[in-house]
Amino acid sequence: MTPELTVLALAGLLQVAQFAIFSVLANLQVGPRVAMGPRDHAPALTGQAGRAQRALNNHFEGLILFTLAVVVVTLGGQASGLTAACAWIYLIARILYVPAYLFGWTPWRSVIWAAGATATLIMIAASLL
Repeated sequence: MTPELTVLALAGLLQVAQFAIFSVLANLQVGPRVAMGPRDHAPALTGQAGRAQRALNNHFEGLILFTLAVVVVTLGGQASGLTAACAWIYLIARILYVPAYLFGWTPWRSVIWAAGATATLIMIAASLL
């Protein structure tokens, strides 16, 4: 398996871990009655539960582009040391993004996000060369 595909698998596991963090924090905030209900009128999450939800959603959005980058690099036969390094930068940035968002590390949350997004864009550009 290429390093890029390995990182993609690990990013999927990170998404599961983020979902677990979000679920625990949200359940603590709203209680099991609301969490297990139909949530037709779910309350807005605040504090760390709201931040965990937004970080999770942000990773879903980033994971779409990162998956695209891995697919075009891998299927296009453009995997290289550069694309492997970018994949690892993406994953490290996404791991750091979780506590950065949960604990409100300003401006570092945005810097960390930008590092992951830039690594993804470099991978996509490298696939075209």
